Amino acid sequence: QVQLVESGGGLVQAGESLRLSCAASGRILSTYYMGWFRQAPGKGREFVAAIAWSGTSSYYADSVKGRFTISRDNAKNTGYLQMNSLKPEDTAVYYCAATFQHYALHSPTNYPYWGQGTQVTVSS
Repeated sequence: QVQLVESGGGLVQAGESLRLSCAASGRILSTYYMGWFRQAPGKGREFVAAIAWSGTSSYYADSVKGRFTISRDNAKNTGYLQMNSLKPEDTAVYYCAATFQHYALHSPTNYPYWGQGTQVTVSS
């Protein structure tokens, strides 16, 4: 089992930045892929970004590319999502997730482990 706990959400104005953290615990912490997803009210869970266990490969949704950066520190068992130039449409609950699969990283169904989510609200 892998346990995930997100933190760092909050209320910011458009154009500002936030950094989300995802603290992981449990088995084989350094060999999983970590993903970030978000879910706005009335919408499905949307892929945001994912990163390989080594940290050398990362993937982004087109909507956040160039503004968000995913990273991880395996020594600390923690992943991060740096969000810059935030927009009101980025408002959502953000979830981190973990999988030991290396394919379909954009699909939430590929991730068996999830955090509880953290709210990000961007005002205009």
